[in-house]
Amino acid sequence: MLIAWGVTSGGGGESRNDGKPGGSDPVESITPGPSGSGPAISQQPGGRDESGENGGSGGTGGADGGAGASSGGAGDGSSSDGASTGGAGTAGSGAGGGGTAGQQVPAGSPLPECRPDAVRLSLRTKVSYGPDDKPTFELIAKNTSSAACKADLGPKSAVLTVTEAGGEDDDPIWSSKDCPAAAGPLFLKVPAGATVIHTVDWNRTLSTPGCATPPAGKAGPGTYLLEAKAPGGPVQRASFVLAKD
Repeated sequence: MLIAWGVTSGGGGESRNDGKPGGSDPVESITPGPSGSGPAISQQPGGRDESGENGGSGGTGGADGGAGASSGGAGDGSSSDGASTGGAGTAGSGAGGGGTAGQQVPAGSPLPECRPDAVRLSLRTKVSYGPDDKPTFELIAKNTSSAACKADLGPKSAVLTVTEAGGEDDDPIWSSKDCPAAAGPLFLKVPAGATVIHTVDWNRTLSTPGCATPPAGKAGPGTYLLEAKAPGGPVQRASFVLAKD
């Protein structure tokens, strides 16, 4: 029996148990080796960081034309976006540059009001709007001073008007100050050297000063002139087209 056992466990390995490393007896315990020096993997494989720097939940994007959310009332709405001035498919006037959403601050905040000579106002809108599109107008304020301030871009301070090009008279068919949903000031913080954008929606309805009953109907197809006027600054102008069906 001892001779038979020696033959079967000898070289050749034909009857080796593959469950044992090298054909040796089982090891009762495994001593862990030294840990690796590389960095640990802290991210799930195949996943995406939802709160990363790019595409995260806190980022803002700029769409062409910068459509804002309407807050109702005589076609006057307000919102902000990250669109920059200029670019294809837009028309505008004044100085521009990159812009960010304006942070609204209370009228009584300690932040000083922007001096008229410290803020450069410009205006932008799309060149053309389809029959079902709601025109959007961007007021762009750039702080050229070395200190942050607050600029009033409310409907009665930074007044927007729409006039029909080639009409019988030069009276606007719509004005942001005629019957705004919120008649008070709208102060936005403008950091030093920065640019903020305030967007106003127009639902094509007509308006009359003092919230009087406006003419029936809405603005039809044609070319229109857009103007923005703020205290102490020049009038900014742009034009756009309301396309036919």
